[in-house]
Amino acid sequence: MKALVYTGPEALEVRDVPASVAAMGEVVVDVDGCGICGSDMHAFLGHDERRPAPLTLGHEVAGRLPSGQRVTVNPRVSSPTSPATLAGRDHLCPERQILSMPPREGGFAGQVSIPADNVVAVPDHISTEQAALAEPIACGWHAVRVAQPLVWAQKPRALVIGGGAIGLGAVLSLAAAGFEDGVVSEPNPLRRKALERYSPYIPTAPEDVPDNAFDIVIDGVGYEATRAKACSAVTPGGVIIHIGLGSATGGIDARRLTLQEIAFIGVYTYTAQDFRDCCAAMFSGKLGPLDWTETRPLDEGARAFADIRAGTVAAPKIILTP
Repeated sequence: MKALVYTGPEALEVRDVPASVAAMGEVVVDVDGCGICGSDMHAFLGHDERRPAPLTLGHEVAGRLPSGQRVTVNPRVSSPTSPATLAGRDHLCPERQILSMPPREGGFAGQVSIPADNVVAVPDHISTEQAALAEPIACGWHAVRVAQPLVWAQKPRALVIGGGAIGLGAVLSLAAAGFEDGVVSEPNPLRRKALERYSPYIPTAPEDVPDNAFDIVIDGVGYEATRAKACSAVTPGGVIIHIGLGSATGGIDARRLTLQEIAFIGVYTYTAQDFRDCCAAMFSGKLGPLDWTETRPLDEGARAFADIRAGTVAAPKIILTP
């Protein structure tokens, strides 16, 4: 089968690779679409030691089972017997794997293999492009679920940092949870313009985001500058939820977090139940029309990565189709 293979920093090639083989308890999914994630970009730039070349990237998968059933895929595989999994926190299983990290090849290919429990059936009214958004939106859905019990303000105001799919998924999840008033911070003016159509929150340049103004802040980027903005923008007693994996250090104002009793919580992906709940919300229309994707063929994947890096892509998500 054909696959878009990461061969080294800033290098991608379409290659013939072996077809997927299902292990015990797994199914083979014929990929209809797979989204480009920020983590794929980190790997493409040579910034992710967890994803060594050569490797097929991509984990935001929608496709079909051999029966013809259309599905979306939870790409994270956990041990069913680990203490974390048994406690309902399977996303923290120390033995976890994910599509696009060894030993599991990713979804920029014709097929992937995955445990049968990791697929969710997709109804007819949901397109492939919409179904492929389940994984990135589930990250924001999980973040909101973790944060919600800690937000005490009667009419909380929210800030989401980053207008890509992770950030927009967080915005939609916040709005669905009743956080009506908010801002989404995005430095790219092209993407800010697009967000005017897709986001219920006001798209704002980072330099225009006020300090000490938001009861909940979700950082979907995770660089030093965005963590610094989160620390300055949150109100006393507020909550910062950190999703982004842009860089490991810098930007945290520990003194302000302490003196103002601000919660700073890192969140990683989602539980299996979060993924299923997010899918149900998507399929019911609770998260909006989900019409913010751009679709390109897999053999133009290298160009898509280059365009994202250049900042010339307005859509929050590009889906590659085999």
